[in-house]
Amino acid sequence: MSDVTIDVREIAKPQRHPKIFGLFDGLGVGEAVILINDHDPRHLHDQFEERNPGGYEWEYLVRERGDYRIRIGKTLGAPVPRRLGNTAAALAGGGPGVAWQLDVPDRGLDSNVITIAPGGGIGEHTGAEVDVLIHVLAGGGTLGTATGPVEVTAGDLLWLPKGSRRSFSAGVAGLSYLTVHTHREPTLTITPAAGR
Repeated sequence: MSDVTIDVREIAKPQRHPKIFGLFDGLGVGEAVILINDHDPRHLHDQFEERNPGGYEWEYLVRERGDYRIRIGKTLGAPVPRRLGNTAAALAGGGPGVAWQLDVPDRGLDSNVITIAPGGGIGEHTGAEVDVLIHVLAGGGTLGTATGPVEVTAGDLLWLPKGSRRSFSAGVAGLSYLTVHTHREPTLTITPAAGR
């Protein structure tokens, strides 16, 4: 196994981290990227910790003013499972809208926690090219469908087939739910309608 060297001093700043992660992702376990930079890349280290906790080694080879060389070794073949957040905390965080969203790079899924204020709603629309699984977390209301309304309450699991017409209306306690669907670009954005 041989290490790959990248000197980022001549690479435009917006391109540096994507190139480094691209090289790292292509490594086998036990291989490494040798990074050459003119400063200590602390932000990059934070990104590695967020993206690959426990899956990399960070070793300074040279640590001098204007000359930093770091060996970033791959220790695991895939990122480890980890806690991303807490839905109770997300729901306690504020008003209607997207209370939480999955923001992990190179993911195969998208997920959001959506909160609709009491009496509010999301107008009728056609779903995108992905099926969506919804878990109602709190409150209740109505899922509008092409064949009529479906009453929903906390604990319900809903399936929204791709291309289906749907709308949501929150009841007196509001409506909060978790969505899960295949990742797509750009990520799903929902703006709840104002309360009635």
